[in-house]
Formats: sequence, C-alpha cells, structure tokens
Amino acid sequence: MPEKWLTTAAGAKMPRIIYGTAWKKERTADLVVKAIRAGFRGIDTACQPKHYNEALVGVALQRLKDYGIEREGLFLQTKFTPLLGQDPGQVPYDKSAPLELQIAQSFESSKTNLQTEYVDSLILHSPIAPHSQMKRAWGAMEKIHKTGGARQLGISNCYDVKLIRALYADGDVKPAVVQNRFYRETGYDVELRHWCSNHGIVYQGFWTLTANPHILNSNAVHAIARKYKKTEAQIFFRYLSQTDIVPLTGTCSEQHMKEDLSIFDFGLSPDDLSNVSRLLAAS
Repeated sequence: MPEKWLTTAAGAKMPRIIYGTAWKKERTADLVVKAIRAGFRGIDTACQPKHYNEALVGVALQRLKDYGIEREGLFLQTKFTPLLGQDPGQVPYDKSAPLELQIAQSFESSKTNLQTEYVDSLILHSPIAPHSQMKRAWGAMEKIHKTGGARQLGISNCYDVKLIRALYADGDVKPAVVQNRFYRETGYDVELRHWCSNHGIVYQGFWTLTANPHILNSNAVHAIARKYKKTEAQIFFRYLSQTDIVPLTGTCSEQHMKEDLSIFDFGLSPDDLSNVSRLLAAS
C-alpha cells in the first residue's frame, strides 16, 4: 500500500493526513470539494452544529461525483458529541432521551447529513463521566459498528491514559483511533501515544500547526526546511507522519492543501527526526 495510507487494527484504510472541517460554516462544501480535488482522501466532521456543518460535507460528497470521485474511495469520519459539547439551541438529537438513543439518533442524523449508509470511523467526541456512562455510550457505538454503520470506533479529546486503558479493557470492539489536540500543555501525549502504539491504536493529532508556533519558528525547523526546500509546516507534518501520527489540517488555502499533500514526496533523516523530537521534549 502506498505510504499515503495505513490500515488500522479494524481493517479500515486511513489516509496519513486528513482534512478537518470544523469552523468552515457555509464554506464547508466548497472547501471539501477543493481539498478532495487537490488530493485529500480523508474527511473529518462531527454531528455538532456548534462547530461543524456536517450536511454541507454531504453536499460536497455529491458534488464530487461529478468529478468521478465516489464516496467509496474516501475515508469519512464523524463524531457523536455528548450534550456538554453541544449548543443547547442546536442539539441534533433528543436531549431528554437515554444516552443510547441519543447516540443512535445522532448517527442517523450523520447518515442523513452525509448522504451515506456508513462511515469509516465513528468517534466519541469526548470522554463521558462517570466511566459507567462512558461504557453505555461505547456499547451504543459498538451496536452501530456491529450492524455495519461504522467500520471502526475511536475517541477524541482523551488525554488520560487510564481512560483509554479502561475503554480498551471493557470494550468488545477495541478503539482503533484516539484523536487529540497535539500540544505541549499535555506533554504531546507521550505516554498515551506510546500505549496506543503498543495496542494498535492510531493517534490522530489536530491543532498541530496552530498550537505549535514555537516549533515552526525554531532554528532547527528553519534549517531543516532550507535543507529540503520545503515550508516549516511541511517539515512538521512530515515529522508527524514519520512518527506514526496522522495529522488533521483545516487549511482554507489551495496552495497550502497542495503543500500538505506533498509531504509524501520526501523523507526526513534520522538526525532531522531527532532534532524535532528534542524540540518537543524541551517544550
């Protein structure tokens, strides 16, 4: 398989860089079409009207058929967002319903929005406390997986390795993905990423550029960028990819989209990788 893709423990084909659709609002459809036509094959969204326009991702998927790009050739990832993460005026499910029904209703909304019968990846947008409630939520997501609605399951915004361990231990369907903000406030999830790697869980990182200007502006990254004649963002994305992190990018720039996709045209040397790793460790 080309380096641009990996196969998850659940058997899903996942691109090594994914286009994120948060905060795109009415521009969502146009930007998704632009990103996919540029070469992206992974789309991340959520059934959370507060931050995502999921229905416009579905509009984009229909428009892409005119360019010969079918849904089956794309990796489509959406999320169930618990009540605490929703705008009270725009909850896409019955907020008074039991948790299991909320998840089922949210997923039906996602399928309608996206005009698809299945997603490649269904993510729990954030942990739910107490753990007994999270087990209920995961059980409802497992039901969707087992009936073919989602090829794999995962969790986002999970920064406590104890939580992912417990979820892994309790679940009949093991999490295939953890999607976290990649930033120094959590020590770049070193322990959690190590645990995920040992258990076949793919780590997706978001906010990778916005949260790390100190990395992008460092002398070390500037020097590596000059060496390869690439931008600092390309160097950092390439570093993430070579260290088995799948970055999300939400750029609105067609130029940046093309640059992000060209990270597979070169490779960093072991010394370059070590130099960037030292920057992260020092942060």
